[in-house]
Amino acid sequence: MKQGLNIVILGAGESGVGAAILSQCKGYPVFVSDAGSIADHYRVTLDQYGIEYEELGHTKDRILQADIVIKSPGIPDTIDLIRALKHQETTIIDELEWAARFTKAKLIAVTGSNGKTTTAKLIHHLLDAAGFDVGLAGNIGYSFAKQVALSDKAYYVLEVSSFQLDYLQELSFDIAVLLNITPDHLDRYQNKMELYTRSKFKIIQKKTPEQSFIYNKEDANILWGIKQICQTNQEGFYGLEMPKPNEQSDLFTVSNTTFSMPKRDLPLQGRHNLYNMQVAVLVANLLGMSHAQILKALPTFVNETHRLEPVIRLQGVSYINDSKATNVDAVFYALEAMKEAVVWIAGGVDKGNDYSLLYPLVKEKVTAIVCLGKDNSKLLKAFEDIQPIMIEVLSMQEAIKVASLYAEEGQVVLLSPACASFDLFKNYKDRGDQFKHILWQQHKAMTEGIEVQLNIKLENNTVNQKTDEF
Repeated sequence: MKQGLNIVILGAGESGVGAAILSQCKGYPVFVSDAGSIADHYRVTLDQYGIEYEELGHTKDRILQADIVIKSPGIPDTIDLIRALKHQETTIIDELEWAARFTKAKLIAVTGSNGKTTTAKLIHHLLDAAGFDVGLAGNIGYSFAKQVALSDKAYYVLEVSSFQLDYLQELSFDIAVLLNITPDHLDRYQNKMELYTRSKFKIIQKKTPEQSFIYNKEDANILWGIKQICQTNQEGFYGLEMPKPNEQSDLFTVSNTTFSMPKRDLPLQGRHNLYNMQVAVLVANLLGMSHAQILKALPTFVNETHRLEPVIRLQGVSYINDSKATNVDAVFYALEAMKEAVVWIAGGVDKGNDYSLLYPLVKEKVTAIVCLGKDNSKLLKAFEDIQPIMIEVLSMQEAIKVASLYAEEGQVVLLSPACASFDLFKNYKDRGDQFKHILWQQHKAMTEGIEVQLNIKLENNTVNQKTDEF
């Protein structure tokens, strides 16, 4: 073991266990501590590598002896242990910062309030299809640190959240992407947009003139950040515009490049996804991909689930799973992308939403709102003067049943909640998976029939009879 650096890792999830493996592989003494229960597969991994760990609580005295603490992004700054570490000026970093110290790979980082996963996967897909030795990590897939430890790549596409950015110190990215900044997670930032915006701009805090920064030049919060934080240092900046609503052109083009292709060949729908694809193409272009390579790869992209995911069509009604839309901005683009009238399933744990952005679209497109949540008071108040048909439900099955009653042939039932999921579901994936499972079961019952056992009494004689399938 190397001497001089005592590594403690807080949190034994994907990033924490990955950081532990990397630390072990590089010869550093490492200790993992988790306040909760460690998932079985992570516990098995820690045991396989002979990494010391604890769960269901922190041994404070031992943790305070650390030279470096690698903190899970999900652990808030407000807990006593983090306060104590900061008080004694212990170095606290994110797993991304730690992993970057042990690789010479080119790093492409993607952040934003919405669209991070889709855009990171798009970039990775384009590079991978062109034969780049590229990994996908950060807030998606296997941890960056684990990949560096076990199968280092020449390029990494990193989806980066504000929580991860908060604990970056010296890390800089060859290409940094800031898609948008809209209100989200403000409870972690004293409910101040300025603090949240400054967190996002940490993605370029160590940018060099040779490195590139791609941003939305129509986003007011990004423009504020450029003016207040970047000031005159704007070398290597590439501003992109969001495509205009109802744009008539049949060609998809990308600013700062000469790239174009027919829109009919694009893999994703919605104006926001046109923007995400513009970003991905520009990144690929900056990294040397030819237009021919991009034209071949882009149409074959398949997006992550729970993002405007078509599920099924039942009795002429289309059902779309957009469970990942956990804030107002994401719902705006989902509703905007709908060409048919919509029965909208919304609700959950409100995150301080301002729903006024949605008023014009709801007036234009929404025929009924199904409020799925334990407390729908804010949602009901926001839309009571805009949409008279609002029904409260407490389960996904009930939500689908009610939505199906109000949806007519040729219309859409859209699950796009604008809220977190934790009141009724494990997470947004569980919410979306339940939506899909119930619909598939309903389809199976309609197409294959179901078998029902009936007990029929005839003149005091009970007869067990199976019905025909229906």
